[in-house]
Amino acid sequence: MSAAGDRSLPPGFATLEPFIARWGIPTLEGRVEARGTASAQERASFYAAAADLLEPALDYLDARPRALPDARDANLMELMLSLAHVALAEEILGEDEPIHRELRAFMPITRTFP
Repeated sequence: MSAAGDRSLPPGFATLEPFIARWGIPTLEGRVEARGTASAQERASFYAAAADLLEPALDYLDARPRALPDARDANLMELMLSLAHVALAEEILGEDEPIHRELRAFMPITRTFP
């Protein structure tokens, strides 16, 4: 978590605070690992709590300065980035997620955008 121990979120997003410890991850590699090691129930719970907040979260983050985000904004951004990974598992792969988890080992991400 890039927010150095602060596990709070901006106003309006407090319902996601219980998910920060598991899904508030600052790196792509960490998010891939979290998705791969999460149980189906962990993914489903996070997705159910966060999916409807995606649009408000992106609207909120778009209105914030990009340079030097505060800890709460960084936590929210990390959760939304994790949601993108979890949404793929929940919306598209479904019960095939375990098969894809094994195959991801053969398709490492070698570059990411800054």
